[in-house]
Amino acid sequence: MTGSSSEPRMLATQLLDSYEAGSSFFFASPKRTMLARGTFATVPHSGGTNALELLPERVATVLNEAREAAHDIPVAVGAVPFDSSIPAQLVVPMTIQRAGPLVFDSAAPAQRPLAERYTVQPVPEPAAYLNGVAQALKLMQSGPLRKVVLSRSLQLNAATPIDLTQLLRNLARRNPSGYTFAVDLPPQLAATPGAGRRTLIGASPELLVSRSGLQVLANPLAGTTPRSADPIEDQERAAALRVSPKDLHEHAVVIESVVEALRPYCKTLDVPAEPSLVSTPTLWHLSTRISGELKDPSISSLMLAVAMHPTPAVCGYPTELAHAAIGTIEPFERGYYTGTVGWCDANGDGQWAVTIRCAEADEHSLRLFAGAGIVVGSKPESELAETEAKFRTMLQAMGLGQGAEVQP
Repeated sequence: MTGSSSEPRMLATQLLDSYEAGSSFFFASPKRTMLARGTFATVPHSGGTNALELLPERVATVLNEAREAAHDIPVAVGAVPFDSSIPAQLVVPMTIQRAGPLVFDSAAPAQRPLAERYTVQPVPEPAAYLNGVAQALKLMQSGPLRKVVLSRSLQLNAATPIDLTQLLRNLARRNPSGYTFAVDLPPQLAATPGAGRRTLIGASPELLVSRSGLQVLANPLAGTTPRSADPIEDQERAAALRVSPKDLHEHAVVIESVVEALRPYCKTLDVPAEPSLVSTPTLWHLSTRISGELKDPSISSLMLAVAMHPTPAVCGYPTELAHAAIGTIEPFERGYYTGTVGWCDANGDGQWAVTIRCAEADEHSLRLFAGAGIVVGSKPESELAETEAKFRTMLQAMGLGQGAEVQP
């Protein structure tokens, strides 16, 4: 046998502490933790305009080959990009260790900054982002575009090496109800010539889809407001989000699309009539948990993820029009941001989270991403503020605001 699994008593925190950038895949959900090491096989990229559509078939082929080669843990792990012109980064690892949910000692010492000083470059600049939102609103007034998600990035550079293992710990500790991940990226995606390995790292609050046997779960989030340190104001913001016409409209567009994507694969679908509220340390979100039962056990979690990707929560609606608007307005390539990250085994079970609240990192830099959904009624200044709030997930995990310094 060429693979191995952990003992049931393995602590999730031990897997977290064992993560090593450049040789590991880490994925923690609210109920389980996974650490994969090494590469037994790599899922090849087919190229072409239908590369994403063909991805589940390619993964199934590689997993079957791994099983035939007596590899006892045929599981594909990794990340799928926003745009299918970029190859998915999926591998069958040599070993996988699994454990239950991460549980931390509340008495542990406070985190330290990952570096003492950073320089930061926003792309685009805030004023240009405001102009982009105004441009998107004009497109909606003159055509059938109903929603477009516009993103920003922050390039942070440090003179000293960034401890990605500590960053991953900080993210997991601060976001226990989310999906914490770290994925090795191929060197050719490095931002500068000659740069070394890159790591996709983050803590997403949003489950794209999971499959366990015939049971399917999706949990789209759309409609967001920043949290407040004042408890009374924080609850007022949450209550306002629950009844906000703009945010309820944005959420409804997403739910409509997700249900449309899942319905052909499911015998039953349970869709709550109204969204609920969920929170992270920095944000309130409108959330809908959609559950269903598959028609056919041959439908894998990755097939479902591909059918849903990209949802209007990260792209817009209608998808093709929103994708075109993003390509015109955003001044950078998203790469794996707003893609999906997770795993799928040879039986089809798996979990896929939406790749948000994340960064692409190398030894001395991180490129952070954040976006906001633009619909009729959006105000550019409010959307800019939403992206600032979404950056805080990564910034706080980096220790910024706790002794570190950011220089323009």
